[in-house]
Amino acid sequence: MTDSTARRVTANLVLSLDGRYNGPGGAADFGAFVPYVTTEVARDQLTRTWENATTAVLGRVNAEGFLGFWPTVADSEEADPRDRGYAKWLVHTDKVVFSTTLTEAPWERTRLVNAPAADVVVDLSSTGEGDILVNSSASVIKALLSADLLDRLYLIVVPEVLGGGQRLFEDGLPDSHWELTHHEVGELGETALVYDRVR
Repeated sequence: MTDSTARRVTANLVLSLDGRYNGPGGAADFGAFVPYVTTEVARDQLTRTWENATTAVLGRVNAEGFLGFWPTVADSEEADPRDRGYAKWLVHTDKVVFSTTLTEAPWERTRLVNAPAADVVVDLSSTGEGDILVNSSASVIKALLSADLLDRLYLIVVPEVLGGGQRLFEDGLPDSHWELTHHEVGELGETALVYDRVR
């Protein structure tokens, strides 16, 4: 981290082998990822992402999509305990949602912001305790990669080449070095990776 008193800024995302977080059908094209996100390795990785986090950062699209799904998981006795743990954390933790259009927060314990992601995260990291998790929101993750503000990346790479769709790592990012601190391969060939930024 850039400052020993700053909170760690982390992010999680699922990527294809060719580095894409959605398919050629557009922003909602996640079909290729579906078989891999409920495996044992994926569920353990999900737990890893939130267990030290006290703030969730989301883009508007994810915030609204998550709202329609995760609260029901939090209350479901049939859900996998790891899914329930994440769902309860997400419902009850402090959330920051980036939006230029929302006028009312879609969740309790949520603050809406319309400002550059880097500025908001710098402010967040200077107060409070616990990790700040940028929760599967690629647009925010990209902005923080460009500003070199991420301290940890939780990635799941799935054995699919999509051939189209949006990429996480684009040309023009600042040089950075990362240390692999966790690595696990699942039964379908999905790989959970944790990389820490070396500064």
